[in-house]
Amino acid sequence: MSNSLLERRPTARTALVAAILGAAAGRGAAGPAPAVRTTALRGLAKMAAAAVTREGGEDAFRRLFRFYRQRDASDLRGVVDFSVPGGQVFRSQLSISSVSDQDAYRAGLQPVSQWKAYGLNGYPGFIFIPNPFLPGCQRHWVKQCLKLYPQKPNVCNLDLHMAPEKTIDLWGQSKEQLRRKGSSKREPRSLLEKLRWVTLGYHYNWDTKKYSANHHTPFPSDLAFLSEQVAAACGFWGFQAQAGILNYYHFDSSLGIHVDESELDHSWPLLSFSFGQSSIFLLGGLKREEAPTAMFMHSGDIMVMSGFSRLLYHAVPRVLPNPEGTDLPSCLDQALSSDLPVGSVIEHSSDEDWQVCAKYLQSSRINMTIRQVLAEGQKFPEESGTNGKGQAPSEDSHHQENSRVKRHKPNTDS
Repeated sequence: MSNSLLERRPTARTALVAAILGAAAGRGAAGPAPAVRTTALRGLAKMAAAAVTREGGEDAFRRLFRFYRQRDASDLRGVVDFSVPGGQVFRSQLSISSVSDQDAYRAGLQPVSQWKAYGLNGYPGFIFIPNPFLPGCQRHWVKQCLKLYPQKPNVCNLDLHMAPEKTIDLWGQSKEQLRRKGSSKREPRSLLEKLRWVTLGYHYNWDTKKYSANHHTPFPSDLAFLSEQVAAACGFWGFQAQAGILNYYHFDSSLGIHVDESELDHSWPLLSFSFGQSSIFLLGGLKREEAPTAMFMHSGDIMVMSGFSRLLYHAVPRVLPNPEGTDLPSCLDQALSSDLPVGSVIEHSSDEDWQVCAKYLQSSRINMTIRQVLAEGQKFPEESGTNGKGQAPSEDSHHQENSRVKRHKPNTDS
């Protein structure tokens, strides 16, 4: 049993839970308007976390990470939901003229004029875009993340403890097992279900926490095109997708507290794409002592961290069933149109392939984070004594928040 402050001191735990779930929740017939109550709820959550931090020495970010990791879904009333924006959420302006409707269609996106984009007070440079994908187009990116992107020469967590010939075709070795999979937790996991991360382009070195020129493979052209359109719509014309980290989550997964600072040029944004089940994303400050804001991420949602928000602490404490209560969110049930535009990067998925993807996503979430590593004309500093590959965190520790040693985990959502 944990000996955390909240368990050792019932009064502190009672005060924290009461502050977050009670006073501002508006129980009873009378009370403030819902938006006011929601804003107060989030404020009290941060105040409670800060108070417990002062009392017990655990930083405010980790306190709320642990809180959201442990709560039932019915207790998540302090989480920002961009489908019903209010409180600290405001509408953000996009650069509509930077992306033609034709290029948006080619990337599987609605015209930028039809997107909704939001910001958060106190987080300049943060942009949240609720699902801007055209019907059926999310399926392409899910299939790529499960069938194509894990292939060599890209790198994945399974390479750490399996012979190279065993990880050449994870899809081929897993598809029949996934298609037949039942609901029992005792069934052996397929290799795809053991997949935790894949790196693309410049491959991150988990030992040195650096990228290097001598560990690079071609970045997928379809994903680069998608990323360029989203970046341009957010005002970052000329963005180059140079490195990607794909994270594969299950309902028991989390992503530890970290900052994405290994890129040599921080003037370009970090792009995050989510597919499948939902999650809670925590966005903090420049220090872990600053309590984070919690928000939902649903299938198809895109998040952009730029400017001030580019180097903020963030984490994913929970993966949740999608809010519709169905096996898959309805946006993934939509089939792709047979009439794709000329030059589209989107490909049709066979029914057989989508059956495998759908089975996987019933208990999983996939996140793609894309970043530009180098400025135009910039080069990596000279390095010696490294082959650029390094060793990643173990499969078991990859999605765990370690309170003793801060380790950078592959980023969902970052």
